[in-house]
Amino acid sequence: MLPLAACSPSQPAPQPRAKTVPKPEPAVVVSATSQSKPATDSHTRPKPGELKTFTDWTVGCDNTRLCTLGSLLPEMGGEDMITLNLSREPGPVTARGGKISLALETSNDVEATKRPPASFAVDGKRIALHDAATLAAAIANAQSLKILDAKGGTLATLSLKGAAAALRYIDAQQGRAGSIDAIVAKGPAPSSAPIPSLPIITAIAPSGTPAKLSGAQVATMRKRATCGLDSFSHGADESITTPETYALGGGKSLVILPCSTGAYNLISALFIVDGTKITPAQLDARSGFEATGADTGTSVKSVINGEFKDGVLTSYAKGRGLGDCGSRQSFVWDATRFRLSEQADMSECRGNIDYITTWRAKVIR
Repeated sequence: MLPLAACSPSQPAPQPRAKTVPKPEPAVVVSATSQSKPATDSHTRPKPGELKTFTDWTVGCDNTRLCTLGSLLPEMGGEDMITLNLSREPGPVTARGGKISLALETSNDVEATKRPPASFAVDGKRIALHDAATLAAAIANAQSLKILDAKGGTLATLSLKGAAAALRYIDAQQGRAGSIDAIVAKGPAPSSAPIPSLPIITAIAPSGTPAKLSGAQVATMRKRATCGLDSFSHGADESITTPETYALGGGKSLVILPCSTGAYNLISALFIVDGTKITPAQLDARSGFEATGADTGTSVKSVINGEFKDGVLTSYAKGRGLGDCGSRQSFVWDATRFRLSEQADMSECRGNIDYITTWRAKVIR
């Protein structure tokens, strides 16, 4: 992926930097110090934004009104595998708000590895690779969009069907419709929409030694979550089915218990061990694909392809093996339950692996 920021003509063009793994925008993590004021948890109930599709573009906004639209490849497939995401920050156009940026996802395109993108052509008019603001304004009323290499050769042609509607949707969501700051729905009024603040989560930094599980404890958890090993391939690596434990602090440990598997999704049940007491872990948001738990008949929460690292529990539910649709989530522990700190989604399985951020929080440990 080539993330590119918008800039004014007086600024030097930023150099693209490679980024091949699609991940949501990171939640803000702050470490408290002895001089800092005690953090106040906002106790905000997570409500990730919804995605909408306008023909060949998907668009969505997070809880701060950061909005992104992403191009989709043809439903019947094709040779071009490059996708484009355009994002706009909320608020009036100032040094802090309203900026437009873009990212090209080229990791699935063989030609782009040999001939990197160098510019765009909108209805035949060349636009610099870094000029996201000009590009957004141009495609709102254009018929064709091409991605060019350094010699002017066409690397990919993106459909603009639905692009104007997606940009108009962003104008409305950010309160810009009818203002001078709008991309499509322009008007004479200045934009005055506020920038919502990030919700705050006060999380616990992991500490201590993870619990050691007995065979009886594992069997109890499997029964509670109705986890069987039938879905695992016969003779599967034992490491795949073995539960993982992680110290959370205060004598408690997280258990990630492999429960069932498919071609590209490993569903794991979540438990908290506190001495001899074992209870299902609590989450403040739906995780993975399941509305209930590890099995639809249980209340035990689960994650998909879950990991726990640096105090963050992640879930990555794939809609298909290519990973061009699904949901990525991150949770942090507040001593009682896991709280959703970030989420990114892609609802259409049409080649775009650069997921759209739908929820963010500020995490203070």
